[in-house]
Amino acid sequence: MHLVLVEPEIPANTGNVARTCAVTGAQLHLVKPLGFSVDDKHLKRAGLDYWHLLTIHYHDSFEDFLKAYPGCRFHLATTRAGQVYTNVHYGPDDFLVFGKETSGLPEDIIRRFWDKCIRIPMISQARSLNLSNSVAIVLFEALRQNGFPGLKQTANAPGY
Repeated sequence: MHLVLVEPEIPANTGNVARTCAVTGAQLHLVKPLGFSVDDKHLKRAGLDYWHLLTIHYHDSFEDFLKAYPGCRFHLATTRAGQVYTNVHYGPDDFLVFGKETSGLPEDIIRRFWDKCIRIPMISQARSLNLSNSVAIVLFEALRQNGFPGLKQTANAPGY
């Protein structure tokens, strides 16, 4: 599974997403421009000691991302989509694409890939969920549909 953040702006959100990717085995793709330095202390703090578990890719633009993965199957999260994220079938190598915190995905990308857009239901008075929360919601649905590949699903008994 792959997580794509298009022009993320807030280092703590990206750090939280990085940590989620690290603990699930999902690869993280960051599409520039980024609203922070990858050396940002807030980014690193959010990921804590999980950075060695993370596979991260950088792309200079969304077009560069598309060129790097021709034929890939992806789903774009936007509050403007008509299709609910749970009504989609996710494959184990799919790309889940999210936009920047302040404005989401660019309008031209949404129009171009409208049939691949998904949404998380919420009340009409709310603008959106936090980016890292949205990523976790959609990613875990995709992983659930695929049987949580490679993830530990049983706990150790207390005290062991």
